[in-house]
Amino acid sequence: MARIDQVAGIDHKQATKLRKAGIRTAKGLIEKASTKRGRAELAKATGIPEKDLLLWVHHADLLRVPGVGSEYAQLLVAAGVDKLSDLRRRNPTALVAKIIGLNGSQKIVSRLPTESMVEIWIKAAAELEPSIG
Repeated sequence: MARIDQVAGIDHKQATKLRKAGIRTAKGLIEKASTKRGRAELAKATGIPEKDLLLWVHHADLLRVPGVGSEYAQLLVAAGVDKLSDLRRRNPTALVAKIIGLNGSQKIVSRLPTESMVEIWIKAAAELEPSIG
């Protein structure tokens, strides 16, 4: 799974704090911070607010969707898809249109996902259980 600095929303300074706490990957973040207790412990160890940790766990959870790497996850987050449940509810045609517009102005990815790719992501998200407890 992706390195911790590839999770949408985590900057270099925050990634360094997480690494010092033993979190090096998106999977490690999910394992440690998927529960309220885990987030509280990690917040205490890093000084990062629990609400930020929760948001990042949701973003890391998107990386569990087959075909969604760090760049596509960042694109989804920019399009307002912050978690699996958001992706499940999206209309593929509307989401692709939004993604195309965003990428045109923000240049997040070099290769845009096709509508069929987005349909696959939505179906896969519907089959995955969210990691958040």
